Amino acid sequence: MPDEPSDAAPDAPRFRDKPVSFVRRSGRMSEAQERAWAELAPFYALDVPRDVASTSVHPDARLVPAETYGRTAPLIVEIGSGQGHAIVSAASSRPDDDFLAVEVFRAGLARTMLDADRAGARNLRLVEANAPEVLETLLPEGSADEVWVFFPDPWHKSRHNKRRLVKDGFGAVAGRALRDGGVLRLATDWEDYALQMRDVLDAASELERAFDADGDAWAPRFDGRVMTAFERKGLNKGRDIRDLAYRRVARG
Repeated sequence: MPDEPSDAAPDAPRFRDKPVSFVRRSGRMSEAQERAWAELAPFYALDVPRDVASTSVHPDARLVPAETYGRTAPLIVEIGSGQGHAIVSAASSRPDDDFLAVEVFRAGLARTMLDADRAGARNLRLVEANAPEVLETLLPEGSADEVWVFFPDPWHKSRHNKRRLVKDGFGAVAGRALRDGGVLRLATDWEDYALQMRDVLDAASELERAFDADGDAWAPRFDGRVMTAFERKGLNKGRDIRDLAYRRVARG
């Protein structure tokens, strides 16, 4: 169920009016993760004004990338960064680009900060927030060069499909955040979700395929995505990994 604020005004809405693509599960962080949060969050984690829920983004909240990173550089945003393996690898190997990890699970963010600090990735920031609200509100329009959605929760039971991140309307949400010519990259090991992603994004007027335009084609594996244990697990279970890539069309 959606998460609930602890300090909402009595007459304020207490829940989101749309399903989210995650469920907040309680879980204790390890001692190392607690220490990482205390020591590293002041640098890596963005302090985001909240709306009605603990992972929400206030409608007036805005990220100014040049102020956050102290420079003007291409910005890559990963949605659902998990433990941070993909984005830390990318950030540490691409020092001329800036990276933003979006995740709702604090233990994963703490692990990401630990690994980023060890790798010396100072071009990475993290935000603990619901991804659509980051794309719709926090990021300035046209500020992202790329948006990555790698292995989002498939919510494979049909009654839970409404919780999927990539569904009708997501093309407009991602397209708002992307600059003209920017790229949305996706990957999943669930065939039916891959088909849904392709149908949804093919229908989005803001986007066009950045791969073979034939109807049943898939994009080649993105070589900027490090092989993670999560992806390897899907392969070991015999599931095919399907990639997609879409380019933001020029605004009128």
